[in-house]
Amino acid sequence: MSQAGLLSVKQVIGVRSSVTNGLAFQDEQTVVYIAGGNIVLYGIDQKAQRVIPCSINAQALTTMTVSPNRRVIAIAERINDRPQVTIYDLQSGKRRKTLQSELIKSNEIVSLLFSSDSKYLLTQGGAPDYTLIYWSWEKGKVMAHIDVKPPTGPQANATVNQVSFNPQDNTQICTIGHGLFKMFRYAESALKPSQNLKQEHFNFTCHCWISDDRLLAGTDQGKLFVIQNGEILHEIKIDSKAEPRSVTSHHTSDERLGLVDSSMDINISTDHSIKSEIKCIIPFSRGVLVAAGVNKVYMYDRVDDNREYFRRNREILLPIDLNDKSNNERVVSMCLSPSEETLVALTDHQQIYQLSFSGIDITKDVATFSYLTEGYHHAQVTGVDTCVRKQLIATCGVDRSVRLWNYETGTLEVCKEFQEEAYTVSIHPSGLFILVGFSDKLKLFTILIDDLRPFKEFSIRGCREALFSNGGHLFAAVHGNVIQIYSTVTFENITNLKGHNGKVRQLIWSPDDTRLFSCGMDGAVYEWEVATSKRLHEAVLKACGYTGLGLSADSKTVFAVGTDRKIKEIVDAQQILREIQVIPDDVQPTTIALSHTGKSLLVGTSKGTVRSYKFPLTKSDEYTEYIGHVGMINRLRVTFQDEYAVSVGDDGLVILWKLQEVGVSKKEKETTYAEEILITKSDLEEKNSLIRELKQRVAELREENDYQLKLKEMNYAERIRDLTDKFMQEMENLKTKNTVITGEKEKEASKHAEQTHDLIEKQNKELQDLEGSNNQKLMLEYEKYQDLQAKTQKTQEEYERQITELENRKEEEVTRQRMQYTAQLEKLKNDLILEREKNKQQSRDHEETKRQIEEDADEEILKLMQTHEQALIECKDENANLRNKSTTFQRKVKDLEESIKKKDTDLASLKNEESKLQNAIRGLKKDIEGLKKEIQERDETIQDKEKRIYELKRKNQELEKFKFVLDYKIKELKKQIEPREIEIKEMKEQITNMEAELERLSKSNDEEKLKNEELRTKLNASALALQQEKQLKRDSELALKRIKTDIHNCSALITEPKLLTQRVAEIYAQYVRDDATEEATIDQDITKEYARQRDHLERTVRSLKGKVDKDSDRHKMENIRIMQENVTLIKEINDLRRELKTSRVKLQDLQTAMGISRKTAARTTEEIVQALNTHQNNHLVQEKQTELENLIHRQRSEIQRLNEQIANIESGVGRTGTAGGGGRSRPSSGQLPPITSALTAH
Repeated sequence: MSQAGLLSVKQVIGVRSSVTNGLAFQDEQTVVYIAGGNIVLYGIDQKAQRVIPCSINAQALTTMTVSPNRRVIAIAERINDRPQVTIYDLQSGKRRKTLQSELIKSNEIVSLLFSSDSKYLLTQGGAPDYTLIYWSWEKGKVMAHIDVKPPTGPQANATVNQVSFNPQDNTQICTIGHGLFKMFRYAESALKPSQNLKQEHFNFTCHCWISDDRLLAGTDQGKLFVIQNGEILHEIKIDSKAEPRSVTSHHTSDERLGLVDSSMDINISTDHSIKSEIKCIIPFSRGVLVAAGVNKVYMYDRVDDNREYFRRNREILLPIDLNDKSNNERVVSMCLSPSEETLVALTDHQQIYQLSFSGIDITKDVATFSYLTEGYHHAQVTGVDTCVRKQLIATCGVDRSVRLWNYETGTLEVCKEFQEEAYTVSIHPSGLFILVGFSDKLKLFTILIDDLRPFKEFSIRGCREALFSNGGHLFAAVHGNVIQIYSTVTFENITNLKGHNGKVRQLIWSPDDTRLFSCGMDGAVYEWEVATSKRLHEAVLKACGYTGLGLSADSKTVFAVGTDRKIKEIVDAQQILREIQVIPDDVQPTTIALSHTGKSLLVGTSKGTVRSYKFPLTKSDEYTEYIGHVGMINRLRVTFQDEYAVSVGDDGLVILWKLQEVGVSKKEKETTYAEEILITKSDLEEKNSLIRELKQRVAELREENDYQLKLKEMNYAERIRDLTDKFMQEMENLKTKNTVITGEKEKEASKHAEQTHDLIEKQNKELQDLEGSNNQKLMLEYEKYQDLQAKTQKTQEEYERQITELENRKEEEVTRQRMQYTAQLEKLKNDLILEREKNKQQSRDHEETKRQIEEDADEEILKLMQTHEQALIECKDENANLRNKSTTFQRKVKDLEESIKKKDTDLASLKNEESKLQNAIRGLKKDIEGLKKEIQERDETIQDKEKRIYELKRKNQELEKFKFVLDYKIKELKKQIEPREIEIKEMKEQITNMEAELERLSKSNDEEKLKNEELRTKLNASALALQQEKQLKRDSELALKRIKTDIHNCSALITEPKLLTQRVAEIYAQYVRDDATEEATIDQDITKEYARQRDHLERTVRSLKGKVDKDSDRHKMENIRIMQENVTLIKEINDLRRELKTSRVKLQDLQTAMGISRKTAARTTEEIVQALNTHQNNHLVQEKQTELENLIHRQRSEIQRLNEQIANIESGVGRTGTAGGGGRSRPSSGQLPPITSALTAH
């Protein structure tokens, strides 16, 4: 039964920056973001991921938000062109709720946010209706909704950008957009507008609440506005370093925003807007963080000043990419950890950065982000490949980078950025080399520990597919529609495979590297034999352009996908055995991969999903689909161990899939991954030199620190003594002062006690007076209270009496009106009966009148018909003429209407064309201004270059002069070196002679070893023969002993003839057999004897091998010792050379001092050298020669001893053979004389 391989996402390398508000913290150490079609929870400390897949049918993810209690996440998706909000549990990863509403007419949700208590959710729809919905998400209930209508003027670009709750009040809501700032309040199951700020000329991009009634909003022109109750309190310009100006309350809103001259705002430079656009604002306890412009985040602190609400404290910069010339990376989303310790930022280059506030230098006003994870691809990934000997995958992309990842740990090993785009990548099976295709060349790099070093270049332009063979000794590269095969050893172009008529899209080597499979956009799948360059098989289908190729484990079946949306199973690369149609119609298969076991078939699609088909394929299209990317999957690979699959796509993601094949047991890994790396000699020397310098520097610093520490200890000891003396003196002074103060304190205490006693008496007296007056007032108030209570009682009784009277009156009035209306109703009923009778009588009269009128009318009609028939005929004729004229006029009117409509259409098109041309003119004017600026900058650059060239020429002339001087010095030095080179040559010849002598001795030693080996062989043969004879003797003696014992036992039966005869017959049957039995016994005994001899010989050979190994080790050690002595001799020669050089210098000094002539000096020098050489030969060579003679003598003595031992063994064997004589026989083969005559005689 066919089974499909199971996939699960192990790690997503990359992030999706197009999702609004796409970054959040789950807890202090977990960051949540969107990558492809997945929710990723990344642990900062553990460096590990947990992935929650989104809906498989989601066409797009637009925005996300995490609840304030950090338990759930809401994702806005588009499914079947309808918006949907899906809420997931962050702990379990399960889907909690799905929210959909027919109230939203657009196809997307642009913003959503949870309330502060995590019970309610706001969703803001997009164009055209921009519906704002207030949800109770746990119940899935719409609490209220309203259509937010942005300005729709001719200059307005109607959009809604963000929506938010008031953190202190769930019923207050704010929405912002282009020219839109509206406040709503939820009341009575409806959203009611409360405050509006009409500013149609500003595009509010983001905002946040900074208090319960105050907001901070940012625009695309780099301005921040503090807003309260629909009024702008303050304006801050992000790109201005001056202090922000405050706005007085008596100006109008237009004047405060500088919008009096609207044309000025319309003509604001687009570049300036983009450069300073505010993307994100997040509040924290001390202020706000603002992401604005390029590469920057600004930190503002709150200021308790109504004229200046915020003050810029610090700038936080993104790391600068030296290879990115544009350098226009922007932060699009930010989030703070719950403790406000860590800031994480997401950029439009699909990178995530972090900043720990505890590590900021507070003395500086600039801080820098660092990577949260390794740098990701920030553009389309075009190539991927896996390694055999290392846990590496290589990727390349449109962002002009090549990256190596460890797929076990998910870490970035090496990243190399280039000046041009990399089209394809292929990594050598050893993991030490990598091929990268560029627009002009195919380059081979060596993989170092932290770099890719260029090694070889091949003239293959625009190579988009290259692949190493499985053995790594060859690689194939595509040049247009030709496949070129190169050797990785000699780098020669071995052969070219020609046959494709279109672009070749993929190559696959057979497991034994003898064949190559290729597919192309020309609809051809070819199988090539590399050795002969022949095309073995082909399968051509011109209606289909193939984009992916897979090969079975036995290399007999090829699986291909192409533009016809079918998976083809091709046998022997020529016969299409089976086709599987890919469904639905909007899904296109782009790439295919098979596991090395041939148990799993994976297909990447244009939708960004990976499908695992049941394998082997059947007619049905049974598969399991997994969500991964959001764009087309470009490449899909399976690692060598079939543990993981790797997919890359247009969204810039690299996804590692865990592959589990059903029915395949996971064996222990047979492959041991290599750990070695390449490093150049220069790099190694440089690192070693740096280590030595640093060690030396550390030692120097340690000594310096010890010295400084001793000095400081001495200084501090002296200061301690001075301070001790000073403090002791101050303590004495303080004791004296304390005594004086204590006396003063006692005096003050007694004085204070007296004053306190007086005050207490005075207060007691005042208290008694107050109590008396208060009691009198209390009595008066109590009497007033009693009077008021009595009045209240009377008033209440009066009101109750009036209420009773009113109720009685009400009942009487109701009774009276009921009786009155009843009488009126009876009267109306009687009147209705009379009217009905009258109506019936009138109907009868009307019918009679009608009948009479009809009779009169019939008579008049007959008369009139006769009278007007002639007139009718005339009218018909006239009507026909008028009808013809009317038709003509209608046709003319219709033509005129069509002409008017056509003119209106032409007029509208001309107006549109005019507006387009005006826009084009404005754009061209801006381009002209930009080009003028660029020309001016280039002129300045050219002038700088010319100045630089002039300086370089002048330096070049100076260097040429210096080169001439150096050449002259080099010639002089060469003249001085020549005599020394002659001496070195003579010494080298002497060393060569000594090495030749050593080689001769080695050969002699080898000959002696061969002789020893021959003698050992003879010795082994003799020992074997001796052992055989000894065994034969033992067997004969044993047989004879057994016979004697049996005969002795028969003597006991001498008195019983029958038993004796029977026993003798048994002995005869035992020892005397027929010829066949005898031969079989002989053969069996011979086999046993041969087995015993073979065992003995094997043991002997093993022992002799051990001895030979010991001898060879001993000789090897001897040779090593001789080589070491040779090295010692060379060192002594070098020492003698130095002594010779020193002696010559001294000799020249003596000659100069004594006035000896050059000729005499030369002769004296030759005599000194000759004496030294003679001394050297007598001392060193003689000693060496003596040692070699002693060695030869020892070897000869050993050989003579072995010869004597062999002779002794041979003589012993000869004596044994002579003693045995011709009567020697095997005990089992000996025959006893017949005993028939003996029995008869008995």
